[in-house]
Amino acid sequence: MNFGILGFGKMGKIRYETLQENPEFSVRKVYDPVEQGIPTDVKRVSDYREILEDKDIQAIFVCSPNYLNCKYVIESLKAGKHVFCEKPPGISVAELQTMMELEQQNPHLKLMFGFNHRHHESMLHAKKLIDSGLYGKILWLRGRYGKSVDEKFFSNWRSKKEFAGGGILLDQGIHMLDLFLMFCSDFQEVQAYVSNLYWDLDIEDNVFAILRNSEGQVASLHSTMTQWRHLFSLEIFLEKGYITINGLKTSSNAYGDEEMTIARNRTAPPAAIWTDEENIVFHTDFSWKRELDMFIDCIKNDRPVPTGNTQDALKLMKLIEEIYTSTRRSAPREQSGSRGLR
Repeated sequence: MNFGILGFGKMGKIRYETLQENPEFSVRKVYDPVEQGIPTDVKRVSDYREILEDKDIQAIFVCSPNYLNCKYVIESLKAGKHVFCEKPPGISVAELQTMMELEQQNPHLKLMFGFNHRHHESMLHAKKLIDSGLYGKILWLRGRYGKSVDEKFFSNWRSKKEFAGGGILLDQGIHMLDLFLMFCSDFQEVQAYVSNLYWDLDIEDNVFAILRNSEGQVASLHSTMTQWRHLFSLEIFLEKGYITINGLKTSSNAYGDEEMTIARNRTAPPAAIWTDEENIVFHTDFSWKRELDMFIDCIKNDRPVPTGNTQDALKLMKLIEEIYTSTRRSAPREQSGSRGLR
């Protein structure tokens, strides 16, 4: 199976390296405006349409800035290619729905969006435990996902709304929202505060959101780029125990070890002592390979995309838009007292 990659930044390189692990796959062509860093065994093209017109390429990886995702997905599907697109699935519900219409017109083609966090060892293990029913029903979730940026961020397309579509929510918080949906299926109510108190950009640097679904399950999200240290924390509390995941295994190890704590059988209140606590550390990140294997399996065996599909994406993008819509900014930009550098 031959692949083409549109965009060879960080994610394009990750997808290329993952494909290289299997000799059955080949990356034939890459499009990126910047020539640096493209492997010598891959042809770089100056026009992305050359990849779409190549009859020997069956599938496309869209690894471009957010504002180009919809355009590239649509043109790739029209060219008869299977498409794996990095998150976000467009920068609006309207863009996603345009992609979904074309997907429906081409049922033989597969369209999958990149949400690799679902494929981390800790998330898969947590899902298995929750689905077993041993811990009862989920009562609430709390997710914190934060990082630090510096003035170099201003030269990145992610710092500009016209290219990124949004700030830290679309960049990083979207992964935590997707995990909430992985465990709780959907949410109908949203209350949120979005602010840009520090970096003073036209995108948000903090999001605080509370979500509730028809079953009464509540999820709390804090997505931030003023964390000053990279942090990932997901807490899931159930009727008969809890599961917490702190840290996330990445190539840079910026988020520390991926450690899960599991506990069952709470003693009678008010003692609130937990017994049978178990700690597991996951040392390897298989998420990129698992995600790729799923996409290729769907193509080879003509199976529906089980996760990262357009229906998952639609639930997610509706939540994103509801968070932005329900926002009450904590302070207007002109009165924020920002200390961000320009």
